[in-house]
Amino acid sequence: MRASAPAKINLALIVGPQRQDGKHELMTIYQRIGIADRVDVVPADHMRVEGFRGDTLVRDALDGLAARAAVEQRWHAKIEKHVPVAAGLGGGSSDAATALRLANETLDEPLSHAELHDVAADLGADVPFFLVDGPRLGSGDGTTLAPLELPQDFWILLVLPKDAQKQSTAAVYAAFDERSGGDGWDDRRAALLDALECVRRPRDLAALPTNDLASSPLAAELTALGAFRADVSGAGPAVYGLFHHKAHAKAAKHALRRAGRTWLTAPAWYG
Repeated sequence: MRASAPAKINLALIVGPQRQDGKHELMTIYQRIGIADRVDVVPADHMRVEGFRGDTLVRDALDGLAARAAVEQRWHAKIEKHVPVAAGLGGGSSDAATALRLANETLDEPLSHAELHDVAADLGADVPFFLVDGPRLGSGDGTTLAPLELPQDFWILLVLPKDAQKQSTAAVYAAFDERSGGDGWDDRRAALLDALECVRRPRDLAALPTNDLASSPLAAELTALGAFRADVSGAGPAVYGLFHHKAHAKAAKHALRRAGRTWLTAPAWYG
């Protein structure tokens, strides 16, 4: 049982006030991209996860599946990493969702999609997204998903800034709260939905609001190099630029080669 575990970018991310459960209201556009890890899952005598020593989510996903399905934890999972770690690209979440889906297929009585969604939602806000196809609008705490019809004919340049240090998610949200980032939530949410209604062509994505949680000077550099939209993905530090033409994206990749690691890719629809 083997499958790819693609990364994602957030084409928009707006964040509201803290909820009673301690999480924040948010609205985001999840877009799967063509950079992926590889995950293998097979039945085994005991639980074992190998290939990435820093993994916690895949093991947690398999533990959660076993508990929900009332079966023993007997899988061997192997992760082959290609997505940069702790970059805001959802690599760990994608690995977890992929392992969850593969392991579920080995069960005599697999969980329903709704049950899998619940297990995934307990792992992280973006894990359920990787159980479905196509771009999605995430709302609530990010786990409520609605399908989107978005243009997919553009190129994506990813830049992971040199020596970038990712803050913990808790620290990013704490800083957001300290600057009263949740103020104006209703207006910002409405602005995102209004802009989304007008998206027909790739360049229409430029009107989407920018990331509420993180920013980077690299976004301005990407725009100057021809990107029609550039922003930070998730809580960062990875930055993406969207380009109409591959040649322009390749030229920007060359221009930014000293800024950090770069990848040239495109939207992906399926997991």
